[in-house]
Amino acid sequence: MADTNTFVCFGELLVRLTATGGRLLEELPPLAPFVGGAEANVAIGLTRLGHATRMVSIVPDNALGLGAKQELRRWGVDVNDVTTGAGRMGLYFLTPGAIHRPSDILYDRAASAFATAKFNRLNWRRLLKNAGWLHVSGVTAALGANCVAAALKAMQTARELGMQVSYDCNYRPKLWEAWGGDAPKLIKDLINEADLVFGGIRDIELITGEDFNAREQDAAEYAFKLFPNLKRLVGTRRTQVSVDHNRLAGLMFTPGKVLETETYDIERIVDRIGGGDAFAAGVFHGILSGTSDRAALDFGIACACLKHAQPGDASLATASDLDGFVGGGGFDVKR
Repeated sequence: MADTNTFVCFGELLVRLTATGGRLLEELPPLAPFVGGAEANVAIGLTRLGHATRMVSIVPDNALGLGAKQELRRWGVDVNDVTTGAGRMGLYFLTPGAIHRPSDILYDRAASAFATAKFNRLNWRRLLKNAGWLHVSGVTAALGANCVAAALKAMQTARELGMQVSYDCNYRPKLWEAWGGDAPKLIKDLINEADLVFGGIRDIELITGEDFNAREQDAAEYAFKLFPNLKRLVGTRRTQVSVDHNRLAGLMFTPGKVLETETYDIERIVDRIGGGDAFAAGVFHGILSGTSDRAALDFGIACACLKHAQPGDASLATASDLDGFVGGGGFDVKR
């Protein structure tokens, strides 16, 4: 019998190299490595919150691929379906912003083992066996036509198996432009297979060509009419006072209903990369724990806020951390 609480995440594992000391990448400063990837971040975040996750991916058969796989295993993710293939490790370089200078990302992912993989060899019925959820993101789709096809096949198979399917829009124009992919059409195909979508008004405007004049609920209602499988549209509203001072709130739309968290001030940000994936992990934690949508959204914004205080791509917050945040546990030292 399938375990409806088991998550399968499909996507590329990456190594992130971060410029240190507030210096620009062109200065060739020391670089701090982290393992990341949108779906992998969600997998780690969920295992830290007490849930069973499995990762499906392809990495190169070298030290970087092995290191990425071991990092996921270290945090409890099942990596038995992370296999090796020809090609290189996908990399990206981050120059963190400061005050009024925005952060900048340089991708180095072309011809990676994942991007060039022969996904038609994957047996999705076996890979999804005994699981209740499949999660993929737009970052995977943005890597090329074969990656879009693989993500779509995985989502369609999951639906056939009666699983819940989630998709994070994660629109990355630099990646789509690199191969000339028709992002609006292809993202629409993927969303059509999803029960839950992480996204917002900009994503709905991108795929429909409509202008909702900043009316978020109108965009959500349009999406529910356009995508009959869609049950929840979830996202964040971020205001950037400066690079290291943001305000963040969580939003969830269901047909005929809108939920919104309070807005939280996040000052002296340590690292905002992966904040959206942390938000997703928190929302899933609530859903898998059988809470209300309101509670799930509160867990999502708690996990996202806490991620901003931690370096690296993946959230390491625990369930007790989220409970303490939601419950207003304060800032005293835990002794």
